Amino acid sequence: MSEFFPLPTEPEDIIPSLVKRFSSGEVSAQMAMYAPEAVFIANDGRTVTDHAEISAIIGHDIKLGLPLVTNVRHLFVAGDTAQIILDWSIDGKGPDGEEVHLGGSACDIARRGPDGFWRYIIDNNQGTAVRQPA
Repeated sequence: MSEFFPLPTEPEDIIPSLVKRFSSGEVSAQMAMYAPEAVFIANDGRTVTDHAEISAIIGHDIKLGLPLVTNVRHLFVAGDTAQIILDWSIDGKGPDGEEVHLGGSACDIARRGPDGFWRYIIDNNQGTAVRQPA
């Protein structure tokens, strides 16, 4: 954890921290938001647990160099667990000059660890959307 990217200590700071890390262009800064046992739900519906694979998937979007725009619709907290429902988008011209339009409505779960910091345990960026094989 760097001083520039402190981990969130309050559940309402999870998404602002995520956006700041994404905007940095540093995949490692983004990955610090994931608990060791975190899972990422891929667009094809696979549950990805390998952090190298999660990093590659997230890195693809970060390397587009476009802003991540979010709108948190709901934040529900029960003790040390938070459910976050948000709409997100990444739009603009990618490094290759092609138009990029990514987005969805995410349903994510974060947990406060023994160290007091909130980290993702489930990153489901497409929420309840029907998944199609990649």
